[in-house]
Amino acid sequence: MPMDPGGNGVRTQPEIWQPGEEVLCIYNFRGTASDDLPFAKGDVLTIVKQTKDINWYRARNIHGKEGMIPATYAQKRKEVSLQAMPWFHGKIERQTAEELLQPRHDGLFLVRESVNFPGDYSLSVCLGNRVEHYRIIYRNNKLTIDEEGYFDNLTKLVEHYSKDADGLCTRLIQPLQKKGTAFAVVNMHEFKSSGWEIKPSDLQKGERIGKGEFGEVYKGVYQDIPVAIKSLKDKNRAAQQFLKEASFMTSLRHPNLVSLIGVVLGETVYLVTEYMGKGNLVEYLRSRGRNVITKKDQINFATDTCSAMEYLEGKNLVHRDLAARNVLVNDQGTAKVSDFGLAKHEDYSVEGEKFPIKWTAPEALKDKKFTSKSDMWSFGILLWEIYSFGRVPYPRIPLSDVVVHVERGYRMEAPEGCPREIYAIMTDAWKLKAEDRPTFSSVLEKLHNLQSITV
Repeated sequence: MPMDPGGNGVRTQPEIWQPGEEVLCIYNFRGTASDDLPFAKGDVLTIVKQTKDINWYRARNIHGKEGMIPATYAQKRKEVSLQAMPWFHGKIERQTAEELLQPRHDGLFLVRESVNFPGDYSLSVCLGNRVEHYRIIYRNNKLTIDEEGYFDNLTKLVEHYSKDADGLCTRLIQPLQKKGTAFAVVNMHEFKSSGWEIKPSDLQKGERIGKGEFGEVYKGVYQDIPVAIKSLKDKNRAAQQFLKEASFMTSLRHPNLVSLIGVVLGETVYLVTEYMGKGNLVEYLRSRGRNVITKKDQINFATDTCSAMEYLEGKNLVHRDLAARNVLVNDQGTAKVSDFGLAKHEDYSVEGEKFPIKWTAPEALKDKKFTSKSDMWSFGILLWEIYSFGRVPYPRIPLSDVVVHVERGYRMEAPEGCPREIYAIMTDAWKLKAEDRPTFSSVLEKLHNLQSITV
């Protein structure tokens, strides 16, 4: 029976872990039996199964080796959560902030993006009948007003000045809440406390393999396994959005979702994921074509993607950017959904963001109403990409005319050689009313049936 490795002789009560969950090793374990799995402090293991003894589990390390581990030497790897910021109003002008801060009373405040200093923020706070504005400087992954006190994020900064004016004209007393959906922020240090931080010295960066929304993507090595490394090009402007994608990925574990391995924090911010050797699906389809890709491959890609989306649907998560370019293929030919830069729970703001018109459902473009049903519309477009071997959707229709055509009832024809059952799924996904579209669960059942009879 494991004892407390700290040496006080008191056995701690272990939490119950389920197969597939990840645990963070908090002590070194050399192992005492041939079936034990040695590990070092900081290693991340995946639980394979429980045993009759609640103090021991069978687990697997990053290299695929399995063995027994003591429960008291590890703890469950936690999700990194987003914190709502009801007082954050996004990109608004100074004059707009003053108009919003009514009726004025001491300590009424809001935070906004700085218009004059892109990448920084502004704190607008009332005292008497006037509004004072303070520039919040973003420097070296920290925020400061006076260059004396530094904070990890806006939430920490607001908490500090709510307790003590500390040089401001007044203490922050009452937030002016943004109407509509609140913005959210990531506490960078939560990645470390939750077991997601990777030391820069443990990561080897290799050749560039692509370009992402935030910066370059490189192939690398972490603990002797190949990984993909997303770099943050412009920390001042995109750090929070970059880390939101990482925080979103900490809550996801599915064989058809690209897995987050960890993040590197510091002077350079990196997001480290599993390496997908065959690249994105649209390029894979275009470069191989009909001579290489079989009907079996096509139904497998469709089923893999739908399985991932059913998982997200079950967690009330919306991807919002589902397309063949955001599906990656590994060396074994398995397709996995990636790129969660736009993905969100349904209760966070989408203000000011742009969306890919040809893949986005009409109600999402018009009213910014994103749900699993709008993801289903995008899945229909992705199916069309798979069965057209990577063609651009709505060929011969100018981008500016796509929305008008769709609202008038136009739907793309079936690609050449596309099975009628697959095209039926596409047309169901493209029903104008969101509620008329199928669920991913029901579509997955159809795809599994088709998969079983496709050779």
